Amino acid sequence: MKDFFTIKQATQKLEHYCAYQDRCHEEVVQKLRTMKMDADEIDTIIVQLIADNFLNEERFACTYARGKHRIKHWGKIRIVNELKFRKISATLIKIALKEINDIEYFEMFDELTEKHWQTIVEKNVLKKRKKFCDYFLRKGWENNLIYQKVKELENA
Repeated sequence: MKDFFTIKQATQKLEHYCAYQDRCHEEVVQKLRTMKMDADEIDTIIVQLIADNFLNEERFACTYARGKHRIKHWGKIRIVNELKFRKISATLIKIALKEINDIEYFEMFDELTEKHWQTIVEKNVLKKRKKFCDYFLRKGWENNLIYQKVKELENA
């Protein structure tokens, strides 16, 4: 990689970077820092990318929430935490969570829990329950859903 980029070159490079996949402001700033751009240049490029609609925090948040739920099967807690980690505002996080249909959310949870319960090969009921709960807590599903479901599966 070259050590020096003009603002025009850096902007073009970042346009390709953002066109390939939606990015949040934080990712773009990090990329510009690795390109050794100073704060004023970073601000100029960010403003240009937003003006040209290459960078849109709301679009990023919505796409991220939908994708992580549908593809990685994350729960809302994990999605919220990951968006906060990327410095997305609380307002945009609320908008992004609306992208996840409640009916689809609960259906997916039921399907995943039923499958996962069957795959845990553990004779000790307490250990099986712990493995089950830990797995879904890591995936960011709500505690009350998990504990309610584990009781239901144990009594089945």
